[in-house]
Amino acid sequence: MNILRLVSILLVLLTASGCMTMQTQYHVYVDSLSAPAQAERKHFVLLPGNKDTSVTDLQFREYAAYISRALVTRGYVPAESIEKADIAIFVVYGIGNPQEHQYSYSVPTWGQTGVSSSATHGIINTYGGIGTYSGTTTYTPTYGITGSTTDSGTYTTYQRFLVLDALDLPEYRQTKKEVELWKTTITSTGSSGDLRRVFPYMVTASMPHIGTNTGQQVKVILMENDPAVMNLKGQAPANTK
Repeated sequence: MNILRLVSILLVLLTASGCMTMQTQYHVYVDSLSAPAQAERKHFVLLPGNKDTSVTDLQFREYAAYISRALVTRGYVPAESIEKADIAIFVVYGIGNPQEHQYSYSVPTWGQTGVSSSATHGIINTYGGIGTYSGTTTYTPTYGITGSTTDSGTYTTYQRFLVLDALDLPEYRQTKKEVELWKTTITSTGSSGDLRRVFPYMVTASMPHIGTNTGQQVKVILMENDPAVMNLKGQAPANTK
């Protein structure tokens, strides 16, 4: 078999094997601020912070369900009504316009690099005291990378975001002032423009940090079948064995 064809087949097989085992990674950044009084407020209601979005909006209700489950793991309690709540959490979410990026890369070229050995085979004929020789020399070539070519491509990314802004309801009822108790900002950049798909990963990444003061932006990497994400979505983790 031609050596170039063999190399090509091996590369295809290795690529296919990698695709079967490689999981999508979600890179999420969480930045949270909190006030000392936040620990006293635990009974919450979730309210839409997006313009023209109501509490009956199907998308908001789906996203709010994920957030509510995350809050419960942090010790918060869903209030039966806004009158019985002591914390109002405004939920703002969205996705930015697609951003196209260009890149270039080198592709190695394969070819003959030299000769590793040679072998000569021939015949000696003698007649009347005169000898003649005829023979053939066979060379064994060596192959390797002989150079490279430059190619280019493009890829598209999307900026996804979620903001949870918690306000002190008792303070508002008494003074009509909007006092923030805590604010958690979650962002993620990736190739998926489907916020609905990415949203559970963003909420899961924020769970340990909701209502806290992270002091800086925290990076969280989650795999596609992360058990915590599956649990948040109400699904059993996939068997990866």
